Amino acid sequence: MTDTLAAPATLTLEVKHSRFIARAAPATSPEAALAFVDEVGDPDATHNCWAYRIGAEYRSSDDNEPAGTAGRPILAAIDGQGYDQVVVVVTRWFGGIKLGAGGLVRAYGGAAAECLRTAQRRALIEMREVALAAPFGELGSVHAALAAFSAEKLSEDFDENGARLRLRLPADRVDALKTHLRDATRDRVRFAEAGA
Repeated sequence: MTDTLAAPATLTLEVKHSRFIARAAPATSPEAALAFVDEVGDPDATHNCWAYRIGAEYRSSDDNEPAGTAGRPILAAIDGQGYDQVVVVVTRWFGGIKLGAGGLVRAYGGAAAECLRTAQRRALIEMREVALAAPFGELGSVHAALAAFSAEKLSEDFDENGARLRLRLPADRVDALKTHLRDATRDRVRFAEAGA
């Protein structure tokens, strides 16, 4: 299982008189990640390098540092620490001493990695939506099971046969909920994937 950040995190680092500030935040979409880059990037800084990972989507920027010396090491720090849905911006103010390509990779990657290492983590839980139909006489059993299986009721509609509910719950609890309701209602609750 992968993690995301529970809250934004910041770390300051100095390397040969250059000051680096790493800022990390959770991001659930590329648009949110780029909005964070725009928000925390300092126009007066020498460079604002960044990377994000959101599932299979990722991007990075060296912001005019030599190619591959900033954005990719930041992305490697995100991946190396098992994060997803995270964006990291490392801002640099040049201190007068050139670091060389290896020094830049270590400084950017190190600042991002340390920022993420000390940040508060939160497990990403894969959620799934399911739909179910239950006769009126079984609604008590259905509603009683929702909290026990961490299910959130998204909608509930009624017709002459009973109720149709749309639920959202952790993917690893779906089968257990189905088994529980089958047993509790003598198999009178019918499930379908939401949208089916």
